Amino acid sequence: MPVQLVLIGLPQSGKTTVFNALTGLQAATGTFSGAEDEPNLATVKVPDPRLDELTRLFRPRRTVPAEIQYWDVAGLAKGIHERGLGGRLLGILQQASALVHVVRAFHDPAVPHPEGSVDPLRDIATIDMELLFTDLAMVDKRLQRIRSMIPKLRGPEREAHEREGAVLERLHRALSEGKPIRAIELEPDEEKLLRGFGFLTQKPLLILLNLGEERLAQAEELLAAASQHVSGPGVAVEALPGKLEMELAQLAPEEAAAFMQELGIDEPARNRVIRTSYRLLGLISFFTVGPDEVRAWTIKRGATAVEAAGAIHSDLAQGFIRAEVVHYEDLVRVGGLTEARKAGLLRLEGRNYVVQDGDIVHILFNV
Repeated sequence: MPVQLVLIGLPQSGKTTVFNALTGLQAATGTFSGAEDEPNLATVKVPDPRLDELTRLFRPRRTVPAEIQYWDVAGLAKGIHERGLGGRLLGILQQASALVHVVRAFHDPAVPHPEGSVDPLRDIATIDMELLFTDLAMVDKRLQRIRSMIPKLRGPEREAHEREGAVLERLHRALSEGKPIRAIELEPDEEKLLRGFGFLTQKPLLILLNLGEERLAQAEELLAAASQHVSGPGVAVEALPGKLEMELAQLAPEEAAAFMQELGIDEPARNRVIRTSYRLLGLISFFTVGPDEVRAWTIKRGATAVEAAGAIHSDLAQGFIRAEVVHYEDLVRVGGLTEARKAGLLRLEGRNYVVQDGDIVHILFNV
């Protein structure tokens, strides 16, 4: 399953414009009115110059980049937690790998802000509170159920519910104090216990300032202010001029390159957003290469060789014997796998080898 990034934000924040900028699509803007609207969805190829170089070296029949999915859902109006998020909307948010909060930082008299003025820090705090209250309601509901069940239970089942209740009580205290779950230190067994809830403030959060062209000169200042405001674990801040980047994303490659050169832009902001998202989620890429296919795979930083094998196919993990590994930079420097083997750069690694970003991996297995 690809990485799923869900764009959220207040109405009139330019979410769909940013969605188009990140995906190159032309979804209609300004159409969402409530939580039941159909979300926009796009799967995007992850740009990686290393994959391009490996394709040049191996000339495979096909090249397969890694992919991420962007979801653009209805705006989250202030106070939405009071009536509850729609079932489908809440489900999409709970399944997200990370939430991308699109924050309005542009002025447009034709698109009035729901609060009457443009204030990115205020809007960040507003959505933070909506997510927090949504989690608090989920914790409350589950705690009430656990408290009603515990007197009827005995033995291991009662102990399991008591452990869950103790963790949820801790979350309840933190959320009541305005502290997101991602800022709470949890033991591995506690994280496992909470996995099924899909708490929104436990998810990594990317704050994405949607700048107007009139505020491009203030980008660094706005980024610094937002970064200070939301500092904490599992949070990152980026900025892009959504309308400008949407226009850029919809140009042919040659026209886009000329446009960027004219504006002094080194690369599309969507590439930077993807890199930031990977860092935020703790993701890395490894590669498989050959005459048939060169492919990029996405795994968590710290994943072992057998886990990387499982990302390719479950049979490879089950029958894992060894992994042949060479790093991308070493392979490119010597010019190919044969040269890497002669230079002693192609290593045999066991199942517990921690795969590094840029490793080229060939799994030896037996089923």
